Amino acid sequence: MTRFIKALTVLLALFGLQQGLFAQTPVKVEEGFDYRVLPIAQAVDAKGKVEVIEFFWYGCPHCYEFEPELKTWLKRQNKDVSFKKVPIAFREELMPHSLLFYALESLGKGDALNDKVMFAMHRENKRLLNENEIADWVAAQGVDRNAFLAAYRSFAVLSKARAANQLGNAYRIDGVPTVAVQGKYITSPSIAGSRAKAINVMDFLVNKVRKDGYK
Repeated sequence: MTRFIKALTVLLALFGLQQGLFAQTPVKVEEGFDYRVLPIAQAVDAKGKVEVIEFFWYGCPHCYEFEPELKTWLKRQNKDVSFKKVPIAFREELMPHSLLFYALESLGKGDALNDKVMFAMHRENKRLLNENEIADWVAAQGVDRNAFLAAYRSFAVLSKARAANQLGNAYRIDGVPTVAVQGKYITSPSIAGSRAKAINVMDFLVNKVRKDGYK
């Protein structure tokens, strides 16, 4: 019995060592497989930083599933990473979701309510595509209904929503969520093969931009 226990201890130690070696093995990232290089690089707003954009849509279940991992990724980024979300409306009837995003942003409520919007859509089966339905829901979150509607209907918010779609076209976004890095590279869970791999690719691309001198 003693010999068996000793042998088992040795095997467990070797297994632990093997697992540690695998954990330390860098993840292989390949251009064309895990990420794509845009044929035309886009201008970035954050000079001297790494600009990361997530193109998303409130109603996208894959965006909802990716959000927790994306938030965890953001928490461990250095101050040289500039991040922003850009809503995409692939059809005109989905434009209310982009208007909702920018109206909340204009009122300083985006950070507080974006997750709640997605929860309402994906867990409470709310569509939030009708102006009155949207305004009622926002008011239920403690936001002044009239103030929200004024923002929602404003030219500034409409312009931002239109510009977001134009930016998506410039980046050749054909699905969400898609993450763009430094106006040059795009990746996504569908491109990389999984949400976890996409996060690894994002790390790779951010470090690549740093090594290239934020170019």
